[in-house]
Amino acid sequence: MGNLKVKLEEIEQIKKEAIKYYQNAKETLNKSPFDCEIDTYEEKKYVQEAYGALWLSILKALDYALLKTGKITKKELPRSSEAYRDYINKYLLHKDGKLRKRFESLYDEIYTAGYYKGLKATKRTINADFENTKEFLQKLEIKVED
Repeated sequence: MGNLKVKLEEIEQIKKEAIKYYQNAKETLNKSPFDCEIDTYEEKKYVQEAYGALWLSILKALDYALLKTGKITKKELPRSSEAYRDYINKYLLHKDGKLRKRFESLYDEIYTAGYYKGLKATKRTINADFENTKEFLQKLEIKVED
């Protein structure tokens, strides 16, 4: 991290935001009543809000990784999913050739199915999505605690 275009403190703050969004997702999910008999969260609103926070943790983690490259400023950070795809290809694939594929999978599962359409409800499925997000963050050098 030698030639950064953004102060290290600002980059570290974005890392903290990614962690906080992940933690907020867990807290929000816990607000939903849970039916043990059918292994399902009953309040769709909280499930979707949790997925929204989870998605934001992914985007903040990508912002962190992109700024750490030293090749872009905060103003140049992507503003759309398509732009994130392009930036992953341009700046991050050298670290992990499967990062783009992981992003696409998370986009489908977290953003589309979980947040936008609200199709997720079983504890097993949601736990898997949280674990996949956690692994993605770890690939970007962000460690989150459960």
